[in-house]
Amino acid sequence: MSAYTFRSSPPDQWVNPRPTQDPAQRRAIHGPLQPMQQPGWISRLLGHI
Repeated sequence: MSAYTFRSSPPDQWVNPRPTQDPAQRRAIHGPLQPMQQPGWISRLLGHI
């Protein structure tokens, strides 16, 4: 058996992990964290954010 491998194309993007990003840089790009569920109108009316 040969120890060499032949690859005709680069690996898919999902195989390679993304490099880590500084939290301040991530916030500048995407904005502050948002909750998964927005509070209902009653919660907002009463101030329970």
